[in-house]
Amino acid sequence: MKYNLLDLGIMVAIISFLGFIVENLWLSITKGYINNRNMNAPFLLGYGLLVLLLFFVIGTPAELAPRRILKKIRSKRMKYIAYFICSFIAVCVGEILLGMIVERLCCIEYWNYSNLPMHITKYTSVPTSTGFACMITFFMGKCFPPLMNWISRLDSSALRAASAVLLIIMIWDFFDSFYHMIHEKNFYLKWKIELPGLNMHKRILARIGGRQ
Repeated sequence: MKYNLLDLGIMVAIISFLGFIVENLWLSITKGYINNRNMNAPFLLGYGLLVLLLFFVIGTPAELAPRRILKKIRSKRMKYIAYFICSFIAVCVGEILLGMIVERLCCIEYWNYSNLPMHITKYTSVPTSTGFACMITFFMGKCFPPLMNWISRLDSSALRAASAVLLIIMIWDFFDSFYHMIHEKNFYLKWKIELPGLNMHKRILARIGGRQ
């Protein structure tokens, strides 16, 4: 493996932070608010672990693995298509497993995609998994290799210490948040910020719809 575990730890933190941003961006558009996403720190570890798992299992789009299965794929386009399909399957399986585990342990619906077209159970759907798979494929093809090469070239003891600290924070936060959800049988809401501009927009649309 070209990268050591502490280098990969920095990447896990970056991806987990991006996952936190993506989910709050979606919340801001669809609900008009943002919140802590059931965590204390702004990291969603599931995103980082999923991408890291994909890296260990199939690598990046440019270097697909395992070779015995995917060695016949030659063209760049087909490599990206194969990577997208693998990412799509991983997202679907990951969401279904996480949704079922949370509902069983915490007695809450972490999310429900039943109102979306082409949903696969209530925990995942073709549109959402397609969106996540596109983001993962783009990130792993265009961003992951240069970022990891840059991180590994730094060779800084401070960077590696930061990686260890971030990993400890994210792992502790993951278990702490689930401890609260399991014992309270509810979401772990620490903060929530309403976005007046978006809420105003929704109220105007509602009034227009009511008048019609």
